[in-house]
Amino acid sequence: MQNPRTRTKPRYGGIYIMKRILNIETVKYSGKEIEVAGWVNSIRSHGNILFVDLRDRSGLLQIIFTPKEESLYKLAQKLRPEWVIRVKGKIGRRPSGMVNPKVATGGIELQSTDLEIFSQAKTLPFPIDTPGYEISEEKRLKYRYLDLRRERMSKNLKVRHKVMQLMRDFLTEEGFVEIETPILTKSTPEGARDFLVPSRLQPGKFYALPQSPQQYKQMLQVAGIEKYFQIARALRDEDPRADRQAEHTQLDIEMSFVSQEEILDLTERLYLNVVRKLFPQKRITKIPFPRITYKKAMEKYGTDKPDLRRNKKDSDELAFVFITDFPMFEWKKGDKKWGAMHHPFTLPQTDDIKKIKADPGKILAFQYDFVLNGYEIGGGSLRTTNLDVFTAVFEVLGHKKQELKKQFRHYFEAFSYGVPPHGGIAPGIDRFLAVALKEANIREVIAFPKTGDNRDLMLDVPSDITDEQLKELHIKTTKKK
Repeated sequence: MQNPRTRTKPRYGGIYIMKRILNIETVKYSGKEIEVAGWVNSIRSHGNILFVDLRDRSGLLQIIFTPKEESLYKLAQKLRPEWVIRVKGKIGRRPSGMVNPKVATGGIELQSTDLEIFSQAKTLPFPIDTPGYEISEEKRLKYRYLDLRRERMSKNLKVRHKVMQLMRDFLTEEGFVEIETPILTKSTPEGARDFLVPSRLQPGKFYALPQSPQQYKQMLQVAGIEKYFQIARALRDEDPRADRQAEHTQLDIEMSFVSQEEILDLTERLYLNVVRKLFPQKRITKIPFPRITYKKAMEKYGTDKPDLRRNKKDSDELAFVFITDFPMFEWKKGDKKWGAMHHPFTLPQTDDIKKIKADPGKILAFQYDFVLNGYEIGGGSLRTTNLDVFTAVFEVLGHKKQELKKQFRHYFEAFSYGVPPHGGIAPGIDRFLAVALKEANIREVIAFPKTGDNRDLMLDVPSDITDEQLKELHIKTTKKK
């Protein structure tokens, strides 16, 4: 009887082949002839028998080559680690003394009848059968496509996918709409430097890459969406820092007609759902998550990112906490001026403009941070919709009223057509995953991260561009002396 998964279309030279089966699925095909494909993970020889462990995205499968078929055996003897191959054969049970209970396919093996070599591989610059921590980060990032072949890294990316999918499902059930916002946007003061993109068609003008979707998500509330979310890229041109990235991923959430407590409650339910379904071995220190004011956190713990675990040596303990009631402003000693503690779109806890201007240091904000095991994993706020308060806040920060109305023309115009009270939160996905997966650095949970000074060693970025490109953009560059 023909295998129901057999193809009817030829691929190479008119030869009919079967549909590829994943290694993990081969346990269902005992006694049947199938086809598998992947990378040569390891090769062992016992007497005249050649054992090849084939690796694909689902795991390992042992393949047997014997001298019975001379040409096939000779071809198999040429195989080397990381070659990419296709193998056809019959699935059989392993002898009782050779069963490997540590592998999902450890009770079976593939008796080969055909072998095709798709591509060969040079000797790798480092081993990939170890966790990889012993290898220099520069080398791992330069050959990231090889580093991602290791089991730990592959697992991290798969867990990342599951976390994001669960977040999408949870918020969809809660009535949220996922909406993408533009990457090319307007430069505005949000706390860090913007990455700027020159415009070819409007010489001398620039786009900015978004530090967050802040302005667009507020416009969506004006548009009546009411419940928005997005797994968004946030880009910030920051100075070199050990565990930061020029671009990171955040779960961006914005809602209309909500209180601060409702936002915190939604966040708590979301993360309880994620932990219970994907990290059942973890213990959460306290439920409901504690709410601590900024003032009490600083007085008691000396930080606004307290680690509230009962046993800090226990990496399977998760201590979530919300820090609330942040100051609206902070004094920048170096610049000798007021800056926003988080960002200027935050709603002050007073609408008294005289108080805001007279004593900025005493004004609190409806601002909150989300902390896990001593790391800030998110932050949010209620937003200012009163344009007089909005203007006063920016004036405290040193902006002139006329410049403000020009720079934020879209705010003044959009809010004049009716704006609901709204607020949101933006938990960072990278940091949460690093803590949950017991990784010391967020680079271990990002597919293609950059170094601490924002370089991509794999693609050699940032890089020079041609004089012709600069000319098209009406830009001239100067070199440092």
